[in-house]
Amino acid sequence: MKKNSRRAVKPAVRLALQGGPKVRTTPWPNRHLIGREEKSAVDALFDRAIASGNAFGYNGPEEEAYCREFADAMGGGYADAVNSGTTAVYVALRALNLKPFSEIIVGPITDPGGVMPIPLMNCIPVIADAAPGQFSPGPKEIAAVITPRTSAIVVAHIYGEPADMPGILKVARRRKLPVVEDCAQAHGARLNGRLVGTFGDIAAFSTMFGKHHCTGGQGGVVFTRREKLYWEARRASDRGKPFGLPAGATNAVASLNFNLNDLSAVIGRVQLRKLPMIVSRRRDLASRIAKGLRGLKSVSLPPAVAGAKPSYWYFRLRFNPEAATCDKATFCKALAAEGLLVRARYVNPCHMQDWYRRRRVFGTSTLPWTAPQYRGNPDRAFPCPNALAALDTHFDLVVRESWGNREVADIVAIFQKVARAYAK
Repeated sequence: MKKNSRRAVKPAVRLALQGGPKVRTTPWPNRHLIGREEKSAVDALFDRAIASGNAFGYNGPEEEAYCREFADAMGGGYADAVNSGTTAVYVALRALNLKPFSEIIVGPITDPGGVMPIPLMNCIPVIADAAPGQFSPGPKEIAAVITPRTSAIVVAHIYGEPADMPGILKVARRRKLPVVEDCAQAHGARLNGRLVGTFGDIAAFSTMFGKHHCTGGQGGVVFTRREKLYWEARRASDRGKPFGLPAGATNAVASLNFNLNDLSAVIGRVQLRKLPMIVSRRRDLASRIAKGLRGLKSVSLPPAVAGAKPSYWYFRLRFNPEAATCDKATFCKALAAEGLLVRARYVNPCHMQDWYRRRRVFGTSTLPWTAPQYRGNPDRAFPCPNALAALDTHFDLVVRESWGNREVADIVAIFQKVARAYAK
């Protein structure tokens, strides 16, 4: 009998997007960020309040302890707990006593809360492009938008990926410009062994419930190693109260009440002790996923800044359209259909959002851009081709410190299945 000379044909991959079976059919484990330790600490706070007959408030022993412990975790310095990450950026900028109607440089890809404080201070946000393949700007991109009106630079470490702080600081120091690090998404991230938030003059952190560690529903921290800036921040965060001033001084500056509180601080103290474990597990998870994706042509890891050790708020990946028969949107839909927690695109660049384009800060006045005190071009355009290219080709994978072997295996299997189905 003559043997069949035809080679066996491998059956085509049938994606869940096309009606095939899903790889992941069970829900992904939640983070379990809050546990019995936080509950016990909160219960103890309530017990003390009930026994004493005094309500807990703010600037109390728990908040003071949280600030000390936060500063210690950063390697020393000063910390002021506030009520949100957006507030932390605002207070950090207020602490610098910047000139009104000056320009403050900020990156193009960040949460709106990292930019909105700038015009609220009657300063002008100037957008530096991202470095090639990155979400954060580099020294070259920042240098390109500096003018004689520039008064400060805000650098956000997006997704826990450190920006090129040594290079940026060289540019800033040459121009004698203060640097604010926006570490809202970067708790525990390191660059050349050093924690982000310790490079610039002052730093802002978010401690809302979705970040690496939290103080409950909302919260933030302003951190600095300079005592003078710390006292300026304390005054800016609490209606100008004369913190750090001689006895007899009165409220020294007009501001709002941005305080945290002892209840949130109690949660934050427990969370701080968990933070090293959380960051370590996220790094391990990202490393194992990256290892499983090796050899895939349609997906790759974006290049990191030299010496960077991210803390992975999200895990950013690059879609390589030249190696696939579909576009990024379809690829991400296919990943999601298989059960993956994936986001095809981060927020639009801040200067392309409605509030910025319409200058909606102080009613319909279009201030501060159109104030006569501003000597720059209020209609200056910021094309940001690197940022747009990164947003067009990159996507975000949810990672949680609670995930283990099964989750890693399913993530890798999903990527391999979808990549194989759309391989050129």
